[in-house]
Amino acid sequence: MILRPLEPGDVPELRRIHETPEVARWWDLPEQGFPLTDEPEATRLTIEVDGAVAGMVQFSEELEPKYRHAAVDLFLDPGLHGRGLGQEAVRRVVRLLIEERGHHRITIDPATENVSAVRAYEKAGFKPVGVMRKSERDADGGGWHDSLMMELLVEDE
Repeated sequence: MILRPLEPGDVPELRRIHETPEVARWWDLPEQGFPLTDEPEATRLTIEVDGAVAGMVQFSEELEPKYRHAAVDLFLDPGLHGRGLGQEAVRRVVRLLIEERGHHRITIDPATENVSAVRAYEKAGFKPVGVMRKSERDADGGGWHDSLMMELLVEDE
């Protein structure tokens, strides 16, 4: 697996993966400009496996010294689920955020129902710290779902 900066040539495959039902369930359908311009505050990396685009991992940073931390999110091609790739991608980004960006705390907030994501993040070292009730609108826009706030502290590494 390689994590590398997003390139314009990655767009069609990342959009295809993002639009699969397994990913869109948690990420919604891609917004206009995805993945290059829809979230300018996020740093996005392409996940490449065996020379092919396999997904995307992104992070955002709170740089205010009093609240400094980073947040991570990712998606993978459903055909690659269950191989530990998400867990490894998260571990690599966490290492970058701690060792190169100087963060002491990283958060991630999967839907509580996304059991496989929660399990992968726990294996990567994240600990559940609370449930954010009705924190995110469902992909179909009809209701709300809970998210599990998880964090990893440097001393947990």
